[in-house]
Formats: sequence, C-alpha cells, structure tokens
Amino acid sequence: MDNTLIIGGTSGIGRHLAVHYAARGDSVVITGRDGERSRDVAREVAESAVAEGGPYPEVRGLALDLSRPHDIAAALADVGEVDRLALVAVERDMNNIADYDIDKAIRLTTLKLVGYPTVVHELRSRLSPDSAVLLFGGMAKDRPYEGSTTVTTINAGVVGLMRTLAVELAPIRVNSIHTWLIDDSPFWQDKPDIQEFARSRTLTNRLSTSAEVVDAAIFLMENAAVNAVDLRVDGGMWER
Repeated sequence: MDNTLIIGGTSGIGRHLAVHYAARGDSVVITGRDGERSRDVAREVAESAVAEGGPYPEVRGLALDLSRPHDIAAALADVGEVDRLALVAVERDMNNIADYDIDKAIRLTTLKLVGYPTVVHELRSRLSPDSAVLLFGGMAKDRPYEGSTTVTTINAGVVGLMRTLAVELAPIRVNSIHTWLIDDSPFWQDKPDIQEFARSRTLTNRLSTSAEVVDAAIFLMENAAVNAVDLRVDGGMWER
C-alpha cells in the first residue's frame, strides 16, 4: 500500500486527487486549516472511493495551516512514510500596488513560499528515493491581471522552488503544475464574463476541467521519467 499526502485536500483539485488515490487503495492523508472539516471530508473521500469501486480505504484528515509555518512540524508529527506529496493548498487574493494590503501579501506569500518548503523540510526523512512531490502554482505567473500582484509573484516563485527542490532532493522527483481557469470550478460558475474571456484566450477555445487537471497531476506524480517539469494545463493560452 502506498502513502499519499495531500496538503489542501478538502476541496477542489486536492479533494479529487484524494478520491483517486483512495479508490486505488492508497493510504491517504488530507489536510485543511480546520481539523474537524478535514476529518469530515476524509470520511466523504473514503465513501466516494468505495462508490468508484475501490475497497474501503484508509483516509485521515489533519489540521494544518501553511500560513503558520512554525506549527507545521507538530501538525505532521504522526504522518509516516510518504510516497506522493501534493501541495495543492490555495487562497484567493486580490491585491494591487495602488491599494496594497501588506498583511494579505505576507499571509499569501508565507503560505506557498514558506509553507510549501517547510512541509517538504519536515517530511524529507519520510520520503524515499522513489517518492514524488508536486507543487501547485497558477497561470497568473505568466498572465498577470488587475489585482494579481501577490498571486503572480508567488506562483512565479513556485517555479523557482520546484527547480531548487528537484536538485536538493534528487533522486526524489519534484514537479510543478499551473492551471488557468477551471471550467467546472464552483468559484467561476457565477462569473460567465470572466470564463468567456479566459476561454477566448485558449487555442482549444475551451477551459480545462477538474478531471483533466487531476489527470495531469497524476501523470506528474506517477511517471518515473518526469522530473523538474513545470507543466502548464491551460489549453494553450495565447494573446489575440
């Protein structure tokens, strides 16, 4: 039985990944800021995995807040060996230079650019040479928009973090993935104008789905020849 840890696994892509690995029989740990919610979602993930035809899996939920890096070691204390580590946690943010919110910027920067490497640091002795680490960023790194000052900065930073981790952790594989708007994400369902604008900027004239992003994430974590790759899952964005 393999062991999969998903940081930010209570909703969205993280939750979909948890169901996938639980359904195939992995021992899965998911984390979220709220411990009770994480445990509730863990039970739901196990039930979803069974509904997909898998055996009843071992799924646990833990409380972990990436924006509080000094607490991460204690939060992960009872996590054992890790075969796959996915850092998926995200926080929506709108921040621009004209009305710059320093506290929001510090929180979001800490979440990914301090929280992500702190998790890896705490787990480094529990990763094997065959383990895989996946960092989630976002396409704002290449396509900034009004209010994306912090988001663009940290997602560009995720690329640099992936590259240095791939060198420092070798032969453990480390990759990163960056998505554009996800078509079936609840966050975008009431924003049709933004969806249409984003769709018009893709060569496929369609937005990626959650299932497609999950497939790409699985590829990065499972293919033993893929390492230090910064993968864009965006339908081929371009400027018209």
